[in-house]
Amino acid sequence: MMKINTTPILLFGESIAPGENKTINVEIARLHTTTKLNIPIIVRRSKFEGPVVLFSAGIHGDEINGVEIVRQLIHRKINKPKKGTIICIPIINVYGFVNKSREFPDGRDLNRVFPGSKTGSLASRFAYHILTEILPVVNYAVDFHAGGASRFNAPQIRIAQNNPDLKVLADVFDAPFTLYSKNITGSFRSSSEKMDVKMLLFEGGKSLDINNTIANEGVNGAIRLLSHLDMLDPKHTVVSQKHKTIYIEKSGWIRAKCSGLLHDNNTIGKFVKRGTILATITDPYGKFERKVKAPNDGYIINANHSPIVYEGDAIYHLSNALGEEGE
Repeated sequence: MMKINTTPILLFGESIAPGENKTINVEIARLHTTTKLNIPIIVRRSKFEGPVVLFSAGIHGDEINGVEIVRQLIHRKINKPKKGTIICIPIINVYGFVNKSREFPDGRDLNRVFPGSKTGSLASRFAYHILTEILPVVNYAVDFHAGGASRFNAPQIRIAQNNPDLKVLADVFDAPFTLYSKNITGSFRSSSEKMDVKMLLFEGGKSLDINNTIANEGVNGAIRLLSHLDMLDPKHTVVSQKHKTIYIEKSGWIRAKCSGLLHDNNTIGKFVKRGTILATITDPYGKFERKVKAPNDGYIINANHSPIVYEGDAIYHLSNALGEEGE
């Protein structure tokens, strides 16, 4: 039997009681035109005790695919919990979202300035408020991202190694791929771990793009996670994957050996054999064509969709690679 909850939670000075739904419009700083710019935080609480789950996106303002996933969770009322509390922040970096930019207006990457500072840069202040106002009440989180700089990520969860709790959650989320990835200093994920918040990082798609397949993977993974936590409203259906998530411990980038036009052969998410032609790089004048071949067997977990590349550009992220670690 579920236990009735009587304890309100406090976010940015506003109290949300059990059974209450509330949107908190947070204003950290106005635009340079003095126009207000609010960051909506959507909170839905059950009357019954349970975990607090955060679904967030848009920490990089141009990674719109993650925004679409959280939007669907709200629109389809998946964020209405059977027990516990679900907090949704569809756009953390609303300033970058307005400008279709990865960074904050101060030029900083929000995902490199955590835990932030109350009196620091705009990005640093925002990181500080997230950590001090939201994370203290959160038990579990999924932060949704997309590939930057025209790089298309196959749908994947990233977790640090040697964390059995996150391994269980990654199995439950069951994205097509799960990458073991070190926590980056200054990242939201790194600070979450220090605050004992169990966070999965989802990557899928590319910047300034909405891909329905990627969005479906993110939404279905969130549904499976909520079902595992016994928070999912019974009206929602859990969609199981045909195959269990593929764990990737080692990977590396294939880099362009020359500059030119990149003709991609659409191998993203596929298993390729050594020697498979992944793309062709040509010059604009018809003088040469150079093939890009897989140096080893593995899965293509990221592909550069830019039509123009320069020598040394990262163009494919391949599992089990012998070269440098993934970026």
